[in-house]
Amino acid sequence: MIKGMGKAGEDLKQVLETYGISQNKLAVLLGIERGSVYRWVHEIRDPTAETVREIVKALKEIEPAAAQKFVEVYLGELN
Repeated sequence: MIKGMGKAGEDLKQVLETYGISQNKLAVLLGIERGSVYRWVHEIRDPTAETVREIVKALKEIEPAAAQKFVEVYLGELN
């Protein structure tokens, strides 16, 4: 079951903190403003499904283990 509103941001925040990845570094790789990442991790807005795919790609570039962990915690039993 895919989790509800804010779940992607909650999971992203956990992964960024665990792996020491800054919101700014992720934003730069995604080609977006840091404020967008801030809004996700503080559960103000959810990233779109397409954006979640882009987040996973960016995390793979920074730290493959972080990308894998994000997929595991976000998708849970679907993965």
